[in-house]
Amino acid sequence: MKWKMLFKLGLSVVVIVAVYLFFALQNENNSNKEPQVIPDHQTGQQETSDHQTGQQEIKSDPLHLSKEPDSQGHVVNTDDKSYRSEAWRNGIHLSLVACGDRDKESIILLKSAVLFTKTPLVFHIFAELQLQDYFKRQIEFWPDEYRTKVEYHIYNLSFPADEWKKLFKPCASQRLFLPSLLPDVDALLYVDTDILFVRPLEDIWAFLKKFNSTQLVALSPEHEDSQSSWYHRFARHPFYGELGVNSGVMLMNLTRIRQSQWLRSLKEYYKEYKLKITWGDQDLINIYFYYYPEQLYVYPCEWNYRPDHCMYMSVCKGGDRDGASVLHGNRRVMHNDKQPAFKATYDTFVRHQFGSDLKYEMLVALKRELEKTKHTSCGKVPHIFYRQIEKYTDSLDIYKNTDNHYG
Repeated sequence: MKWKMLFKLGLSVVVIVAVYLFFALQNENNSNKEPQVIPDHQTGQQETSDHQTGQQEIKSDPLHLSKEPDSQGHVVNTDDKSYRSEAWRNGIHLSLVACGDRDKESIILLKSAVLFTKTPLVFHIFAELQLQDYFKRQIEFWPDEYRTKVEYHIYNLSFPADEWKKLFKPCASQRLFLPSLLPDVDALLYVDTDILFVRPLEDIWAFLKKFNSTQLVALSPEHEDSQSSWYHRFARHPFYGELGVNSGVMLMNLTRIRQSQWLRSLKEYYKEYKLKITWGDQDLINIYFYYYPEQLYVYPCEWNYRPDHCMYMSVCKGGDRDGASVLHGNRRVMHNDKQPAFKATYDTFVRHQFGSDLKYEMLVALKRELEKTKHTSCGKVPHIFYRQIEKYTDSLDIYKNTDNHYG
């Protein structure tokens, strides 16, 4: 019996020692392994190939901000991401300005842009300091399929004086100074944060080629008829044409603007009319194009489709025919219950997962949600909200079928 007990005890000791040695060796092996690193595309530092020069270029962290203030004492981002990148040379430059609680809707805006657009995108995001890390984290979290299509830059806000920041809604007048703040950008699409793209950006970017030799900005009318036009009825200052223009979707040839009287004139108009303007920077833009109408290209209402186009009756003919191309949910209709069709569309974009099928996930979901709004004024014309998405997904089906046929 004693021998059996001694044998069991010895066996237990051997097992314990063996287990201890096993885990000790495992820990040693793990300590010798290379630590995991976040891929370059998640850190904002990417090494990309310059196809035209055959050289490699390193893109800097988009939040690498210059410490030197501008002439007004404001610190502006001068990150050294090379503008010789393929995206910078051949891509679509898109800009927005985010202040206050506009961070989430801004990300959904950018999401809508990248979902439908095949051309590389360059985002120029002007934001308050407390929002900048949010933008970086959100964009870096996008799947590689979408993240690799985007180069982004984040900038501090910069105004000639504090009164410009408070001109209308917080930061809205930043758009007036983009030509001087982005001196290396040739052309730019500026949009308000309450925008959704329901059509590839290549299509609105193509308007740049329609500019004649004098035109430097494209905007849509503020209204479709003079009887409902705010400018026609109430404005106490000059404005463009009979209807005025809306500044929420602004396609800009920055090179031409820098060569024009733009900035000097706007500052003069502000001094002259600041007690008579209601809509801040948009009023100043209208005053400018009153005096320089030959510099404006006017594109139709479907490129800046707002609740005003359907709140009483449908008045945007292009939207009725082909659907909206850009949805503009001004007056917070993406977030309140005043125009449920706009909110339903926005919420569909929020819920849509990157990589999910646009036709059988987004489009079906959007039509289902719009069906619930058919008792409302804008809900009576649901095709305006989904028609362009439907056309886009149909074009993808044609491309796939053609590719399979010849593949």
